[in-house]
Amino acid sequence: MSDQKYAGRRGGVADAVRLSVRAAVHLLLGGFALLTIVTVVDALGPVLALGLYTPPVAAWWTVFTAVVVQGVPFLLLGALVSAAVATLVPERVFARLLPRSPALAVPVAGAAGVVLPGCECASVPVAGSLMRRGVAPAAALAFLLSAPAVNPVVLVATSLAFPGQPMMVVARFVASLATAVVMGWLWARFGRTEWLRLPARPASGPGASRARSFVAGLQHDFLHAGGFLVLGSAAAATFNIAVPRTVLDVFTASAWVSVLLLALLAVVLCVCSEADAFVAASLSGFGPVAQLAFMVVGPMVDLKLFALQAGTFGRDFALRFSSATWVTAVAGSALVGWWLL
Repeated sequence: MSDQKYAGRRGGVADAVRLSVRAAVHLLLGGFALLTIVTVVDALGPVLALGLYTPPVAAWWTVFTAVVVQGVPFLLLGALVSAAVATLVPERVFARLLPRSPALAVPVAGAAGVVLPGCECASVPVAGSLMRRGVAPAAALAFLLSAPAVNPVVLVATSLAFPGQPMMVVARFVASLATAVVMGWLWARFGRTEWLRLPARPASGPGASRARSFVAGLQHDFLHAGGFLVLGSAAAATFNIAVPRTVLDVFTASAWVSVLLLALLAVVLCVCSEADAFVAASLSGFGPVAQLAFMVVGPMVDLKLFALQAGTFGRDFALRFSSATWVTAVAGSALVGWWLL
């Protein structure tokens, strides 16, 4: 009897290993295929565009490729974390870690965003998985906003982009965390269930093992969110060739107008949160408060994140939540910047 149990256990381990290897192969092939398609399209741009190929079109291909390649690794990280949360973490863990009251669970979830070194591409599938596991939407949304904005990788990158300006790092952390918590509280108070379409649990078949469920969730989140990443990247590339930089220089004279301008620019540029500090630092013609607004708004509201949210939670939710988040992030950046910078 013991030999049969041992053989069964060994067979289960072997099945889990095979499924894990299969998942890794699928992910590598999927990511390689996506990057290959983008690279080939970029390289064959003149052929595909025929007579319409011009320098602006070449710039469009370059920006589009850069945003996609930048976002895919973090999207993969988010899919991995999402699948792990959905299949490996029991629901009782969340019940123990998060307070039952949404008002108290929101700041705890916002602070938990510190531990995930990812960008906004990673936070959407993770937040969806948390909701599927029974976490209050207000807490999951606070985590969605804070994770790409206050993790250690982002803060270290900010300190390197602004050497000798430690208060810029502090201001980014305070403004980003405050925005995430306020938005979580606002959703807990005013949000409606009909506004939010909870993401469906990936189908892995009846009686499927944890390993098989992990593979199904991983493939679902990565492929589903990847399409919306491409759409958002295309929109960001279009803005880059449609608006000349000379137009942006006109607005640097007014401090408040420059804050609004960089807050809008962060939405359309779709710069990854690990790299946006260097972009903000390069905008030296703008004041520190405007640069702060660029770094606070970008990880929470941009075109590719809007597309990911719309595909995961529904278009009505994305419109309401993104608009409110943008206003809250701009107000928080202005207040924190006036206080600390």
